[in-house]
Amino acid sequence: MAVLTWGGAALAVAGLFGLFWCILKVAGAKKAGLSDEEMRETLKKMVPLNMAALLLSVFGLMMVVMGIFLG
Repeated sequence: MAVLTWGGAALAVAGLFGLFWCILKVAGAKKAGLSDEEMRETLKKMVPLNMAALLLSVFGLMMVVMGIFLG
């Protein structure tokens, strides 16, 4: 079950990198001084990516828990 645990940890870390990337992307858009409409478009593009990264990290953490319970 070590493969499940380590694979889940890698998945969770990948999800965290995705979350940090989304944060940096939105912070950069805010710092660029975009207009209200451009900022809305940027946020609309980032919401699905943010949710996907969060889902990836949740699945990774679920795999870690399952690996610990089964191991």
